[in-house]
Amino acid sequence: MADTEWTDNPGDPSRTDEETLDAREANDVNPEDQVNPEELSDEALEQELGDILAGDAEEGAEAAAQAVADEQETAAEEELDELGQIQKELDERTDDLKRVTAEYANYRRRVERDRIAVIEGAKADVADKLLPILDDMDLAAQHGDLNGPLKAANDKLLAALAAIKVESFGAEGDAFDPDVHEAVQDTSTGDDKVLGSVLRKGYRLGDRVLRTAMVIIADPA
Repeated sequence: MADTEWTDNPGDPSRTDEETLDAREANDVNPEDQVNPEELSDEALEQELGDILAGDAEEGAEAAAQAVADEQETAAEEELDELGQIQKELDERTDDLKRVTAEYANYRRRVERDRIAVIEGAKADVADKLLPILDDMDLAAQHGDLNGPLKAANDKLLAALAAIKVESFGAEGDAFDPDVHEAVQDTSTGDDKVLGSVLRKGYRLGDRVLRTAMVIIADPA
């Protein structure tokens, strides 16, 4: 053993490599500067727990906000549906009211038209029954017998008929109208025809002809 020559001295600083020195330097640290692994684990755990809680809180807030938004959207859709249903019912009621109003207006017009027709018909019936009396009065006037009490009665009769819009038509010289004149003789020679003689007056009630006039056609004078 004593004769053995050591070629390498492990303790020789010059024979020590850089990696070994770095490792020694790394291990040669002030104890106050060293970090307690347990304390580092607690801090990391607290940090991780805080991050998780913060993430959960953020996700919870987002979820709550989304839930509120969904609820508001659903409520808005339900409100729109309800408003749409109300508008639909309102439109239906409005259409019903318009239809009833139109039907009532038509009913009133029909009733008024029927009422007027009944009144005009009654007037026409009364006037038609009085026409023979008027014819007799005209004959009496032609013979000069329409005077005294008879003339007074004739005047009252004519006034009563005028009050219900009964009027006579057909006078000598009027243009001939086949719609209201009944010609018993035509003595005219040209295209122009007039009433030469009136044998019987015609009468109308408003636009309704009660009786045509009986005439003889002649040439214009």
